[in-house]
Amino acid sequence: MNNIPLSLYVHLPWCVRKCPYCDFNSHEIKDGSFPEREYVDAVVRDLKFSADLFRGRKLESVFLGGGTPSLMSAQGIGAILEAVDAVCGLPAGTEITLEANPGASDNGRFAGYRNLGVNRLSIGAQSFNDARLAAIGRIHDAGEARAAVTAAAAAGFADINIDLMYGLPGQTAQGALADLATAVSLEPAHISWYQLTIEPNTVFHAKPPPLPGDDITWEMQTRGADYLAGQGYRQYEVSAWSRPGSECRHNLNYWEFGDYLGVGAGAHGKITNGAITRQSRLRVPQSYMRAAGSDAAIAAQRTLGEQDLILEFMLNVLRLKNGVPLSRFSARTGLAPARVQAQVDAARADGLLEHEPGLLKATKKGARYLNDLLQYFMT
Repeated sequence: MNNIPLSLYVHLPWCVRKCPYCDFNSHEIKDGSFPEREYVDAVVRDLKFSADLFRGRKLESVFLGGGTPSLMSAQGIGAILEAVDAVCGLPAGTEITLEANPGASDNGRFAGYRNLGVNRLSIGAQSFNDARLAAIGRIHDAGEARAAVTAAAAAGFADINIDLMYGLPGQTAQGALADLATAVSLEPAHISWYQLTIEPNTVFHAKPPPLPGDDITWEMQTRGADYLAGQGYRQYEVSAWSRPGSECRHNLNYWEFGDYLGVGAGAHGKITNGAITRQSRLRVPQSYMRAAGSDAAIAAQRTLGEQDLILEFMLNVLRLKNGVPLSRFSARTGLAPARVQAQVDAARADGLLEHEPGLLKATKKGARYLNDLLQYFMT
């Protein structure tokens, strides 16, 4: 039996407005509505079509991402979770995360989501400064961001993540630290804190905003890390900080090179069944809804070759603060550790990997220059 952990990602693609930095598969709502019922029906068909992938395997986590999943009604989310339970089972204690965006969420729905079994809410605040929010095209203000976190706690969510970005247009190091201080004052269990990057095929790529220089973003990163640690948050991945025991199990499964099925428009998955296969669904919601429940909904599929396996494994696990046992490489890729021993030795000699037998862990220097470290595993 396959003992590689398996998670489920469900993509809900609609947003009120697409942010200029966003390269996710998200689609603006037209005329104030979107086909929720039809889309939920398509996701349910997709789950049933994929049922064989769950045979004999326990589901570790479910992540409802987007887009803006909190635009969905509680009834729609409930229908999806009922289908998940029917197809593969939802054992007690399964982590079930839903993303919510302030300004695009009816905070009154939070209690409904919680009653359905959603037990983790990820709130896309991004900043608590009105000028910075306007600069990155967010539709909410700082007050709405704080209100969303407060409403989530009042609805019974003990496991709340706040998404924050730094390196925003016009932001100072003091401004980035003020955002962190506000986030910490709201007492979330988890903070995802990451630098704004300019991605291809975005508005910001076509019209780049003025961003802080490298020295300022490095100051933000180092001072922010010290502040979070001093407030009792533990960094366990490059951009993830949590109270002890509140790490995101779904994202950990990604970073530890576990398996995950992706359903919904544009969703990606990685499945081990002898070979390791990556697949993606059709991106356009209307096309996906027509094809869901059949092979026609799969836009692309490929089996990973040896070099892809090595690079993708390292790309994920070397982001983890504590690294992983070298034995995990064989368990998750099917390749012998000897296949990467020369590269590991070279990276250790250059001070980018820790000199600890049986462990793959970036040094402080390796974590800072992660792209340089990954170069060792590209050939």
